[in-house]
This record gives sequence, C-alpha cells and structure tokens, in this order.
Amino acid sequence: MNHDTPAYGLWALVLVNSAVFILFAFSFFRPRTKRDWRTFGGFSAFVVALFVEMYGFPLTIYLLSGWLARRFPGIDFLSHDAGHLWYRLFGFEGNPHLNPIHILSNVVILGGFFLLASAWRGLYAAQRADTLASTGPYARIRHPQYAAFILIMFGFLLQWPTLVTLVMFPILVTVYVRLAHRGARGRRRARRDVDPLRERDAPLVPAAHGTEVFARRRAVVNRAQSVLAASMSTAASRSISFSAPRS
Repeated sequence: MNHDTPAYGLWALVLVNSAVFILFAFSFFRPRTKRDWRTFGGFSAFVVALFVEMYGFPLTIYLLSGWLARRFPGIDFLSHDAGHLWYRLFGFEGNPHLNPIHILSNVVILGGFFLLASAWRGLYAAQRADTLASTGPYARIRHPQYAAFILIMFGFLLQWPTLVTLVMFPILVTVYVRLAHRGARGRRRARRDVDPLRERDAPLVPAAHGTEVFARRRAVVNRAQSVLAASMSTAASRSISFSAPRS
C-alpha cells in the first residue's frame, strides 16, 4: 500500500467536515429552546465522533485490529478505503465509494437533510402565522426534524460505522423519541386549541394511512362543526323572534 498520502491525522478535515455538516443542519433546525439545543447537541456530538474516526484517529480500527488482521490478511486497514468496514465485511470489490451500501448511505443522508429543510419551511411559515405547523412533512409526522436527524445519523452509520457512533445511535434515537412524546404532552397542556386529530398522529413515523385518512377525519369534524354552528344560529334567531315585543 502507498502511505505517501496519510489517511488519518488529518485534523483540518475533521474540523472542516464537522463544521460543514453541523452548520448546515443548524441553518435549518435553528434551536431555540433547551430541548432544541439538547437535540442539536446530540446530533453534533455524533457528527464530530464520526469525522474524528474517519480522518483523525481510527479508534475502531485499532480496537478491532487483531480480529480484522485474522479475518482479512494482507489488507492495510490504515488506508482510507479499508475504513469503509461494510464494504470490506460484505466482500465488495472495486471503489468503495461506488458500492451499493455507500450509494444508499448518500441517498439516506440527502433524504434526511431534505426532510430537515422541508420541515423548517413548514415550521417557519406556521410560526409567522402563529398556528400549529400542519403542512409539508408536518402533515404526516408531528416531529419531522427529529426524524431527519435519525435518518442522517443512520446514513452515516451505513457509510462509515464506528464503535462510538454505533453506541451513540440507539441512545440518541431513544432520546429523540422521548423528546418527541414529551413535546406532544407539553403542547397539549400549553395550548387548548391544538387539533385533537393531529395529536394522535405518529410523532416520528408517518401514519400508516397517510394524509387521506386525516383529511377524511377532518372533513367529518368540519361537517359536524358546521351543522352545530347552523343549529345554534337557528336557535338563536328563533329565540330573538320570540322575545321581540309585539306592537
């Protein structure tokens, strides 16, 4: 193997890549509350841990070096290409950046950032109108931003698995799920005008029947409210006519 170009110890790349992904996520997430900062902080720690091992210090490679050397003799695991462990474990050949798992990881990561950006647009519009976000991803999921972070982290695990991020991922998913349910409970306590149908939607996973079921339920409620309003208006009119003085 050619060691003229170092694969690790590239701390400038660690800093640049971490900053790019964290700032890009920050531009769409815009944390404001303590819960938001906790969410963003966990995601940022995951990204930093990932790039530290990808370009800085390959802790996972060192810890697994004995097993990897026995399982794949003759492979230089201190080269960058060999750091794509799924590529090596599943026996792919050729450029590791073109194998199906790496391509899938790129799709998942881009999908996560697209969901994050779409969720921010819907949330920003709702905040300006002082209403509950119910358009875009919010039509199916109550907390699409948490779902986006989970997608992005899962994509990175497909691309470059490390022991640290493999431990962090289920912990952060658990934290995000709990924060999503806690946010739903707090919103119900704080606001009395929250749509009761919307509150039953899945916090992180799209509802099984999608928006059509919600639309049908909402149509039924709207018709019931219209009938009730018409009945009350008629009753009020009759009451006024009966109570009016006769000449």
